[in-house]
Amino acid sequence: MSTRLEQIYQNNIRLLEKAGVQWQQWTHEPILDFETDMQIAAEMGWTATPTKSLFLQLKDGRYCIYLTEKDNRLATQAIRQLLGSRPSVCNSKVMEDVLGCIPGAVCPFGHDPSIELVIDRNLLTHDSLHWTPGLPEYTFAITGHSLELLLREQETPVHWL
Repeated sequence: MSTRLEQIYQNNIRLLEKAGVQWQQWTHEPILDFETDMQIAAEMGWTATPTKSLFLQLKDGRYCIYLTEKDNRLATQAIRQLLGSRPSVCNSKVMEDVLGCIPGAVCPFGHDPSIELVIDRNLLTHDSLHWTPGLPEYTFAITGHSLELLLREQETPVHWL
């Protein structure tokens, strides 16, 4: 088990506890792609909305994570307008070097505070949301309205889209 992934996992647990939100955790085979995610979701009977975390580099050199629903596309123009710089998806090597996450399992929370978060406001409307907390063999879920409480505890700058 990667020390960096374990640290991200533990950071997620601390963040959830600090925010005081109810959350669920499942252990399963590693999820590294949407097909496996859908298969495990069906096997476990998950009803939560799967999220997608895209690790982006802005043209001005900053990094950010865009958290949205799994079927949504990158909102390039909206993010550019919001952050003042054009975003592009980072390649796997940059993602692993900067975040410590592995491809297919980017965690949106628990990273260095210099990595900004862009959150799709629509996520707040869902009954339940799930994400991979660094370690791809775990899945966490919270209610959509708890997302705001969780993000208030982030040291990372949070931007709503």
